[in-house]
Amino acid sequence: MTYQEAEAFLFEQLPMFQRVGGSAYKKDLHNTVALLEVLGNPHQKGKYIHVAGTNGKGSTASFLASVLKESGYKTGLYTSPHLKSFTERMRINGIPISKEEVIGYVEKFKPIIEELSPSFFELTTAMAFDYFAKQEVDIAVIEVGMGGRLDCTNVIQPEVSIITQIGLDHQQFLGNTLEEITKEKAGIIKDKTSIVCSVIENELKLSIKDTAKAKNAPFIDSNLLYRVSIREESIPNWKLAAENLNTSDVVEFESGLSASYQLQNLRGVFAALDILKDKGYSMTNENIKNGLKNVIENSGIKGRWQRILNEKSKTKIIADTGHNIPAFEHIVKMLGNEAFDQLHFVFATVNDKKLDGVLDLLPKNAVYYFTQANIPRALDANELKKTASEFGLIGNSYPTVAEAFENAQKNATDKDLIFIGGSTFAVAEIPNL
Repeated sequence: MTYQEAEAFLFEQLPMFQRVGGSAYKKDLHNTVALLEVLGNPHQKGKYIHVAGTNGKGSTASFLASVLKESGYKTGLYTSPHLKSFTERMRINGIPISKEEVIGYVEKFKPIIEELSPSFFELTTAMAFDYFAKQEVDIAVIEVGMGGRLDCTNVIQPEVSIITQIGLDHQQFLGNTLEEITKEKAGIIKDKTSIVCSVIENELKLSIKDTAKAKNAPFIDSNLLYRVSIREESIPNWKLAAENLNTSDVVEFESGLSASYQLQNLRGVFAALDILKDKGYSMTNENIKNGLKNVIENSGIKGRWQRILNEKSKTKIIADTGHNIPAFEHIVKMLGNEAFDQLHFVFATVNDKKLDGVLDLLPKNAVYYFTQANIPRALDANELKKTASEFGLIGNSYPTVAEAFENAQKNATDKDLIFIGGSTFAVAEIPNL
């Protein structure tokens, strides 16, 4: 079996939520538990950090993994979805799982797949736990796929759990209100295990705190513990400062992920690092600074307010994988802080999201390039164009992301800005990402 055949098997033979949507979603942990039992329960052999949230969980997980790596720990990182290659989903010290390992797992799993009919994410999660156990990592940072309570990753006993930001997303599975979604996210809280809460909204925080109290889990509100402020919005790395509000200690650092929405995530990161230190993990301020600065290199994270190398002109290109209302509130604000003559907006989305709230936020004075990613779940570009026009968003539709991006580059001047967003999968198809 070649790697291409192994990857094709995973994508085409197993129901994958990112590609097909709700038909791939499983509402219990039965298959995950069964898969892990076949593998000898590898998830019970490791130490973990568990990260949930609507937005910010991938960035938070990557920051933590990077700091742990810089502190000398052999660190696993499990994130989703991938952008370019399946191997991105599981890394050790920033290095993706090898293609040979993936082939071996697919061949090993084939008989199990026939018996259990797992989803793509169930199988991938079991693979990650087994891989980290075999490689004997010191600790692994695990990002929740969706929700928390019923997510495949929710079989671990972590050193610390984190809930980043809460917003309306995946309502058909997690609930139609922020309160319902919060309860699903809070499902990752374990008995007597510290929960770091980066959530800002007071009612949602109180809900998480109630769940923590019921499980005798120490509740840490990172917003009351740390203040993270911008010292300089330099390129490529913003210069920031984190102040511990209890001790007045200040750590000045550069962030490899530079966007206003990272400030909330970073408060949670610093609070979680304090808990790890209390548990005996050794890390200096220098380790922390290096980890936050080198987060992209150490974790492989992409598509977070990422400035794309433009090989054709001097036009600025920025991509961001944010795809819901809370994300676009930040994105639109940050676009407003950029200098440009004209904004060219390459926009795509999926067919199972409520669009009105996002479309209402988008700038009316941009030139739009409506398109669709190469996945079954993509919303047709012509349909997107029609719906967007009802909100005063004007542009042309293109059948592929490549064609939309190419036309944006042709039309943009050196003083313009091209932004790509709306869909993780559209961002994934941009060259030089």
